[in-house]
Amino acid sequence: MQIPVTVFTGFLGAGKTTIIINLLKQMPKSYKIVMLKNEFGNVEVDSKLMQDSNIEVTEMLNGCLCCILVGKLGNALEEILEKYTPDHILIETSGSAYPAPIAWEINKMKDRLKLDGIVTIIDAKNFAGYRDISYTAKIQAQYTDLILINKHEGMSEQELDKVLDDVYELNATTPKIKTDKGYISANLVFGLNSKLFITQHQESVSEDHDHHHKEVEILELHSPKMFDKEEFLKIIKELPKWDFYRIKGMVRTNDKTILINCAFGDIEVIDSNEQYNETAVTFMGKNMNYHLQELRQAFHVDENELKILD
Repeated sequence: MQIPVTVFTGFLGAGKTTIIINLLKQMPKSYKIVMLKNEFGNVEVDSKLMQDSNIEVTEMLNGCLCCILVGKLGNALEEILEKYTPDHILIETSGSAYPAPIAWEINKMKDRLKLDGIVTIIDAKNFAGYRDISYTAKIQAQYTDLILINKHEGMSEQELDKVLDDVYELNATTPKIKTDKGYISANLVFGLNSKLFITQHQESVSEDHDHHHKEVEILELHSPKMFDKEEFLKIIKELPKWDFYRIKGMVRTNDKTILINCAFGDIEVIDSNEQYNETAVTFMGKNMNYHLQELRQAFHVDENELKILD
């Protein structure tokens, strides 16, 4: 029996996790889904957001499934099959992952797995900006079974038409569906039975280990100190959104621990009932060297607490 695997791609902050959570809410409790999540940095924040969902989450951190971690993907899938015996596996890639090498890895296990579909999420609000800085975003829009147009609410008809024109220019044939504030019917996403052409030469893309360093730089904050909630959020809000594509993590405040999730300046704050020993936040974007010292001063932390990841 082949277990279906659905791969979700999309640039940083496109809304992949929100869409997946909304899909999970539609599935019967008896249907066992396991998610393999890949993210930059070392902070496991999305598994905290999913802890109330009927799902097992495995995170592969500080690397990318399509290059640095591609050799470990097969091992992770093997472990999932043995440990959980799932009915369906979801793979949420990092925001800068090429989908073809991941599809190839799944295809190598076709005796037990089948690629049900690759779904690409487009952040309509910010697509015009990140399309110009991310070659990977273009690849994601081209190699996919389904394109979901997300975060279009609040845009004018003219603005949305321009985004759709850009997406059609990249991929004229793949179906495109607008989400409703991150909601899409599971019947439209699962059961695609992918028709994507998978060949071994596409695996050579995985050798481009440097493409993430060109597109996304990582800055991480790890500190045992307590922060003032309003002051911390004020600092985050004032950061330039086209340098800081994504900010996510857990912050210990004088009141309680909060989970922050910021995409291109839009900040979501969730109160957490869990206690953490440290504040752990990942900043993803560009020009991190330029912002490093000013952020250390703003957060009142030293060089060991806030640093750039290699």
